[in-house]
Amino acid sequence: MSDQVPVTVLTGYLGAGKTTLLNRILSEQHGQKFAVIVNEFGEIGIDNDLIVGADEEVFEMNNGCICCTVRGDLIRILEGLMKRRGKFDAIIVETTGLADPAPVAQTFFVDQDVQDRARLDAIVTVADAKWLSDRLKDAPEAKNQIAFADVIILNKVDLVTEGELREVEARIRGINPYAKLHRTTRCQVPLDAVMGRNAFDLDRILEIEPEFLTVDDHDHDHHGHDHGHDHHGHGLKTYHDEEMQSVSIRHDGEVDPNLFMPWINELVQKEGPSILRSKGILAFKGESKRFVFQGVHMILDGDLQREWRPDEKRESKVVFIGRHLKEDELRKGFLSCVA
Repeated sequence: MSDQVPVTVLTGYLGAGKTTLLNRILSEQHGQKFAVIVNEFGEIGIDNDLIVGADEEVFEMNNGCICCTVRGDLIRILEGLMKRRGKFDAIIVETTGLADPAPVAQTFFVDQDVQDRARLDAIVTVADAKWLSDRLKDAPEAKNQIAFADVIILNKVDLVTEGELREVEARIRGINPYAKLHRTTRCQVPLDAVMGRNAFDLDRILEIEPEFLTVDDHDHDHHGHDHGHDHHGHGLKTYHDEEMQSVSIRHDGEVDPNLFMPWINELVQKEGPSILRSKGILAFKGESKRFVFQGVHMILDGDLQREWRPDEKRESKVVFIGRHLKEDELRKGFLSCVA
């Protein structure tokens, strides 16, 4: 693992505050060296006083970070960066203006050379507290970015009332209940909230993010297994986004890997374009270890992890976030894999 450089994919709508965050990373004395890959330098407007040296497309900053542009091929840039290996602790790829962070995320699953030397750490989305609700109405990209996120930085919270803030958070939760959410002003968030999340490191994810698959289940009420108390507090409106939603399915027991593996593979091949993220923790019949998987569209990554602990309930749970998900089919399909 230690040979692989962690990669954070940073996304967010124009004006949400990504630039502010990037400028902090490139200028603060945080004692770490990051390589930042951006679309356009112009958009960042790097302060010339902070630049130590620049050669064609790579800028070196006085805090040790380096910055380069994606011109064309991300894989080529990553390979160039890898030659400077040892010079930095992590890579940040900014996806300004790209409708969808998926292709960038998929690069880290698909290309073997990249996979050997870099690993996806987390997808981080910066959202504008004031304008996000409007964007969710008119911009499918904004929804994609929320749906994909492992970490959401809800920025500019100083510009909205507490009521508006709760409402925008409810909208976010209607699309993606699983991301870690931070409220910020001027993207002031500790860097370790953004970097080193290990959101895709399946070996460690459950140790450091026990809530990987837990959620203040806003989907209980309409599946008839409500726990009999109000999850919503404040009498909040819960949003079920018509187009984008999350479906979580749990079985209090084991599934048969010989049924589950073909089912999930066929499912993502067929429905992959509409499934943005998928994840799960499963108890396989006859297997003492937990099976954990993560997916981005049609690409799945999963393996057996640590042993089930004696105090844990051997249960199986999967989560899908996507567009127009066929909830009944998903439920029926998953439950037909029960051991």
